[in-house]
Amino acid sequence: MNQKPTFTGIIPPLVTPLLPDFTLDSFSLEKILNHVIDAGVHGVFILGTTGESPSLQQKIKIQMIRETCKLVNHRVPVLVGITDCSMGNSLELAEMAKNYGADTLVAAPPFYMNISQEDLEKYYRDLANRTELPLLLYNIPSHAKTPLEIETVERLSSHPNILGIKDSTDSKEYLSQLSETFRPHSDFILLMGPEERLLDALQHGFSGGVSGGANAFPEVYVKCYESFIHGKKEEAQEYQNLIWEISQELYHHVPHPSSYLKGLKECMKLSHLSGGILSPPQRSFTEEERQTFHKKFERIKSKIHKFLEE
Repeated sequence: MNQKPTFTGIIPPLVTPLLPDFTLDSFSLEKILNHVIDAGVHGVFILGTTGESPSLQQKIKIQMIRETCKLVNHRVPVLVGITDCSMGNSLELAEMAKNYGADTLVAAPPFYMNISQEDLEKYYRDLANRTELPLLLYNIPSHAKTPLEIETVERLSSHPNILGIKDSTDSKEYLSQLSETFRPHSDFILLMGPEERLLDALQHGFSGGVSGGANAFPEVYVKCYESFIHGKKEEAQEYQNLIWEISQELYHHVPHPSSYLKGLKECMKLSHLSGGILSPPQRSFTEEERQTFHKKFERIKSKIHKFLEE
């Protein structure tokens, strides 16, 4: 097994840019990667929830791994999502990630079958035993259905190829329990998913955040993290307030379960970073929704620019 790497800072869960025929938009991928890396992010995470991984063809996922690793060219670590209901598909993605030069794998629980915590622990141990790259657990019960209970995470943390967990529960209680459980084990990495809890997580000892908005506005998230680690608490809170406003204005534009992704992909389109196309069964905004969203986007973008210039 490889030595466990250490991840800190802002690691955007990269959107997967698509062409109208739902194939990979390689031109936009390069623009997005340069956009976030030039802004100072500390890594990129591909093929996660924000990357629409469950609705992508396996060949598109492999192409995404290959092209991302080539374009990043070791400028920052590349984390690759291998979540699947099929162990074979996950292992295939893991092998491609290793072959193309990625740094770490990320896996949420298989999301269709009903499984117990005992089954889940055995699944992760089997996965970690059969992959060369280190593995990051991914707790997102809102999408994967089965939660990773604290006791399960604690037992899995002893595995030499499991390096940490990304928490996307959006639960302050779970956040606190993770912090309390792993405070004596600082080598076990804790990353926060929901950006609305980024600063709270950092204050609880988390290493960083996997923040979706950092696709479109990476400087805001990087500066929130950097302000915190340099002891500028009030400045960090100001950036967190701005992150909260981005969330409220742009991720909740319509009363729809995928409003976050609709909003984020529309932000990418308005930022001239991609075409904003979503993979079926998800759909973009209607024309009427898009027009009202544009006004919100311009208002937020103007506020961010003024804030960063101060």
